[in-house]
Amino acid sequence: MAEAYRDLIVFNGEVDDALSRGKPVVALESTIITHGMPFPKNVETARRVEADIRAEGAIPATIALMDGKIRVGLDDAELDRLARAESVMKCSRADLTFALSTGCFGATTVAATMMAAHLAGLKVFATGGIGGVHKGAEQSFDVSADLDELGRTPVCVVSAGAKALLDIPKTLEVLETRGVPVIAFGTEELPAFWSRASGLKAPYSLNSPAEIGALLKMRDRFPDHGGVLVANPVPEDAEIPQEEMARYIDTALGQAEKNGVRGKEVTPYVLGAILDLTNGRSLETNIALVRNNARLAARIAAELV
Repeated sequence: MAEAYRDLIVFNGEVDDALSRGKPVVALESTIITHGMPFPKNVETARRVEADIRAEGAIPATIALMDGKIRVGLDDAELDRLARAESVMKCSRADLTFALSTGCFGATTVAATMMAAHLAGLKVFATGGIGGVHKGAEQSFDVSADLDELGRTPVCVVSAGAKALLDIPKTLEVLETRGVPVIAFGTEELPAFWSRASGLKAPYSLNSPAEIGALLKMRDRFPDHGGVLVANPVPEDAEIPQEEMARYIDTALGQAEKNGVRGKEVTPYVLGAILDLTNGRSLETNIALVRNNARLAARIAAELV
């Protein structure tokens, strides 16, 4: 770790021990706790995801901004404190230094988690879905910072694809322009978050953590390469088919437009609307895919140590 960042990062004991002993560690974001799910479901899910990673022989490192520090790994008390905190900033790259300098509580998005994970020496990160190009971006210019971060920060992000409320074809185009390999795991078709199918052929497909590990090791040999996106389909028994989800997404996006929701508030607003429209089913699917991604990320991390 560079000296300039050493005083900003606080490792919890479990993560520090794992890194010193060369054990696999998986980074986890914190916006799913503060902005993605209601309390207490958020804490329950965070603990289940961490348990899934431990069951695969790796150590979880949930990342958040607390008291002017980047916390890499949260104990039970810190996790509960974050989940109950009010006015937590949703932090992407643009917000990270503001939250640190002011001491605000900050929950890290994909972009900020990648930044922090890289500074901390972590190579694999599990999340639900990445941000991307929003529908109508040709007018709004609403494109997630996650895509630029994937283009420059050498962290492997394991997700269930881009969030299905986005313009997925345009998101793929931007990722290609940024030089980001998009790897569908165990399928030729790109998954679409709640759904296993998107109707789009994946740029690449690999079928084992060992193959993904070999790709990451080769990437490491080239300086200034960015990240890798692994798109892992939601388990079959938990998916909501694409045709059904499309109706919910269109309705939720229409509500957001009608209510003037813009920028980084669109995604949490639409996720909340979809939760209501599906009578809670989307949340259960979200939990299943996050846990599935965490297990795969742990297996990939084990290939790198």
